[in-house]
Amino acid sequence: MKKDKKMDLQTRKLNFIQDFLKLESEKAISHLEKLLIKETKSVSELKPMTMKEFQKRIDQSTEDSKNNRLTENDELISEIEKWS
Repeated sequence: MKKDKKMDLQTRKLNFIQDFLKLESEKAISHLEKLLIKETKSVSELKPMTMKEFQKRIDQSTEDSKNNRLTENDELISEIEKWS
């Protein structure tokens, strides 16, 4: 499956479905099912934050930065790679 930035979302979905239908691996299908469940669950749990919550996050982030409570980019990428 080739990801083209110029492709719209609907076209990408259709291409994904076509590629999915060609799959013969039970393991690959199970993996994609789990990923879909995880993604749809996390999307349904999202809710917009209030302006007060947003401002509080900004203030906390500014405070963390001033007090050197930061995670380096490389360290964060290494941690994310362990998630899957």
